[in-house]
Amino acid sequence: MVMKSVHRECIEEENKYKWLESEKAGYDLGEGCVYRWVKDHWTGYLRARWVEHLQGKCFWIELSGHDFGLLTRAFHNHAELLDTILNQLKTGAENLDVISWAIANNIPIGPVYEILEALDVNSQRLSHRFEGPPRSSISAA
Repeated sequence: MVMKSVHRECIEEENKYKWLESEKAGYDLGEGCVYRWVKDHWTGYLRARWVEHLQGKCFWIELSGHDFGLLTRAFHNHAELLDTILNQLKTGAENLDVISWAIANNIPIGPVYEILEALDVNSQRLSHRFEGPPRSSISAA
């Protein structure tokens, strides 16, 4: 099984981005360029790694171990719906976006809820090293 670190691999992506952007500019853009990568690409990068983890392609050590390979074990009876939901999540959609899409397209909401609950995208939010710790959810008093 391939095991990798989201944060370590991210540094490579940041460096590639910084190098390419600096080459275009003709000078070293420095740390600001890395901050721009974080702002523009971190969420999508993390989502893509999360999907690889769910698919069992790569074990990302920062992500939940019990989710590894989940898609190889679940939702075979809703494979097309699962693919559609995953494609939305990979491009930055949130649970509410997916639910709204399902309602607008008359998709049975039960399986959508079941998939979203199992995927639990909100539990897989990681902070980038430049960001603070993940915001805790507000609990009802």
